[in-house]
Amino acid sequence: MARITASVYTSHVPAIGAALDMGKTHEPYWQQVFQGYEYGKQWIKDNPPDVIFLVFNDHATAFSLDMIPTFAIGTATEYMPADEGWGPRPVPKVIGAPDLAAHIAQSVIQQDFDLTIVNKMDVDHGLTVPLSLMYGQPQAWPCPVIPFAVNVVQYPVPSGQRCLNLGKAIRKAVESYDEDLNVHIWGTGGMSHQLQGPRAGLINKEFDKAFMDRMIEDPEGQAAVPHIDYVREAGSEGIELVMWLIARGAMSDLAGGPKPVVKHRFYHVPASNTAVGHLILENQQK
Repeated sequence: MARITASVYTSHVPAIGAALDMGKTHEPYWQQVFQGYEYGKQWIKDNPPDVIFLVFNDHATAFSLDMIPTFAIGTATEYMPADEGWGPRPVPKVIGAPDLAAHIAQSVIQQDFDLTIVNKMDVDHGLTVPLSLMYGQPQAWPCPVIPFAVNVVQYPVPSGQRCLNLGKAIRKAVESYDEDLNVHIWGTGGMSHQLQGPRAGLINKEFDKAFMDRMIEDPEGQAAVPHIDYVREAGSEGIELVMWLIARGAMSDLAGGPKPVVKHRFYHVPASNTAVGHLILENQQK
C-alpha cells in the first residue's frame, strides 16, 4: 500500500521566491533564511518521495472572489507556474499524480469531507516557493505533486480542528491506495504576519515558537485553538498556519502509532514582512 512517511512544514513567502530567482540567496539579508533549508535539501535527497501532497493556499490566482472553494484537490496531469502580476516564476511546470489524487478525492469525500475537484489550474508561489526551498533550482521537479488548496484568504475559513481531521482522512485515503508509494505531505504558509492596516508588519515570535512546539507535542490541543486567536496573536495572515494542521493530522501517531521524529526545526525573523518557520517530521516504523 501507499504510505505517508514524513511531513514537511514551511512558510511560502513570495519574496523568498524572488530572491532565489534573482540570485540573491547569498546576500547578507537572505543568507540565514536559506541556510535554514540546507538540512532539508539534503534530507529530501536522502529520503526522496514518490509523490508530494502539498497543502497551500491560492493567492487569487487560480480562484477569485467569484468562486472560493474551502478545500480543492488538483487532479490534473500538470500545472503551470502562475503569472501573479509580474510574469510566472522561472521554475519547472509541476507534474501531477492524477490517479492517486482521484483516489484520495474519492476516499476523503466518502469520509464526509466536501472537496472541490480541480482538473485545470495554474499554481502560484504558495506551492512553488516550498518546492524551490527544498529542491533548489532543478530543470524539472524530482517527483509528482498533488496540489491541495485551502481557503485561508476570504472568511469564513476552516477551523484548525477541521484541518486536523482532514489530515487524518487523507492518511486513510493514502493507505488504501493499492500501489507501493512513499508519500510526503507538506503543510505551508505563515508564520505570523499581517499585510495591511495599523498592524501591518506584525510578527509574534512567541506565538510562532509556541505553535511549533504544539505542532510537535500537542497537535490536538493546537487544533482546538479558535481562528480569532490566530488573527489576534499572529496577524490577519497568520491564519495560514491552520494548513500545517492538515499535514500534521496525517502523521501516524494520531492513528495510534508512535510519535514522529523531529528531523529539523528552523525559525528566522525576518524574511520580507514575515517570520519563516520550517519543520520536518518523520513517521517511525512500527
